Amino acid sequence: MEDSYIINGGKKLRGEVFLSGAKNVALKMIIASLLFEEKVILENIPQIKDVKELINLINDLGVKANFISKNVLEINPLGLNKNKVDFLYASKIRVSFMFFAPLLYKFRECFVPNPGGCRIGARPIDRIVDGMKALGVEVDYNSETGYYQVKMTKKPSGYYKFSKPTHTGTELLIMLSVFSDKEVILDNCAVEPEIDDLINFLNQSGAKIEKENTKLKITGVKKLKFKKPYSIITDRNEAATFIALSLATKGDLILKNINFELIETFVEKLKSAGAIIEEKKSGIYFKAENNLKAVSIETSPHPGFMTDWQPNWAVLMTQAQGISNIVERVFENRFSYVEELKKLGAKIKFVEHKVKNPYQYYYFNYEENKKYFQKIEIIGPTHLHGGVLNIADLRAGASLAVAALIAEGESVINQVSILERGYEDFVKKVKNIGGIIRKV
Repeated sequence: MEDSYIINGGKKLRGEVFLSGAKNVALKMIIASLLFEEKVILENIPQIKDVKELINLINDLGVKANFISKNVLEINPLGLNKNKVDFLYASKIRVSFMFFAPLLYKFRECFVPNPGGCRIGARPIDRIVDGMKALGVEVDYNSETGYYQVKMTKKPSGYYKFSKPTHTGTELLIMLSVFSDKEVILDNCAVEPEIDDLINFLNQSGAKIEKENTKLKITGVKKLKFKKPYSIITDRNEAATFIALSLATKGDLILKNINFELIETFVEKLKSAGAIIEEKKSGIYFKAENNLKAVSIETSPHPGFMTDWQPNWAVLMTQAQGISNIVERVFENRFSYVEELKKLGAKIKFVEHKVKNPYQYYYFNYEENKKYFQKIEIIGPTHLHGGVLNIADLRAGASLAVAALIAEGESVINQVSILERGYEDFVKKVKNIGGIIRKV
């Protein structure tokens, strides 16, 4: 057996968890570092599979990057010597699309393939391409090779309004605009805290990026200057995973290093469910003294309920009293865990969800004649038992591990390398709060 966890569940899990740096910040910061003309040092970078794959990719482009201590990464972009991203490396990681920015400024022309990553829906690449074109970048796609050929004959400038907010699109256009010789206005941008962290990093390095609600004004600068090591924010997805894990086992938890604002929406739903949350000097304390109450949620971009949180919320609701519903508005294929949870005895099913204007309601590109399954119903509390589970995507994988740790008896979880794309020292952290888990 390879790439699997064996878990013996049914124990109360309690203790302290020291959260790692945010995956969704680390990857973008590493690529943004290639905009510099000197070494850059980033702190709190998690040693996860996605980060390691990205390091392999940029090393293939001639960049030198290595961890100089556990979570401190040094990047030297001066050796960047290729303008084509390797198809194999790009197929493993979603953020390969972000390479347009540094490669265009270095070579004025570059070749980047369609990105990889979890297949949780047809992500809005069209909005990103439209944005690049609006700022004056020439974009062509070769369907035979799978590569985008992109040229920049002049520095980006102008105005672009996203039809719907996109996390990756906002970050890429920010990077493309930092060296504009004019002004760039981006409207209807995504406003996640991970984007704020990227903006803070670039502004600390001399960029001129101003934010007002969902609008960004970027005044171009000639170059970025590294001033001091930048420590990225902690991972709010990891936070939600361990909170759900502890509360679902009727344990308690202290998160050691999380900014309360990063998980405020998640916490508000926990309070509605009856959880106890206290801010202490040692961290944020979570406990559920009595049975939690069922609480329904629907996902939306920040400051709404994060799509990455909903698989863990589903598992938590299997242990809550009553009927809860989850509506997924951000991606159209985010419920890969449903059939797996049924293997453990969860009472969970898809239900019809009718909306008046689906094109406006959903954040993905809704198609008229396509069948969608965007709502599930969960009945709890349910006594879960062990089983053999298979991981299909990163966040679903974490939720299945949580479910197995709740369930009585032994479970086997396969394809755990998908989970480990985004979780640092997962087995160690679970063991530290009393979980029985081993990798085989």
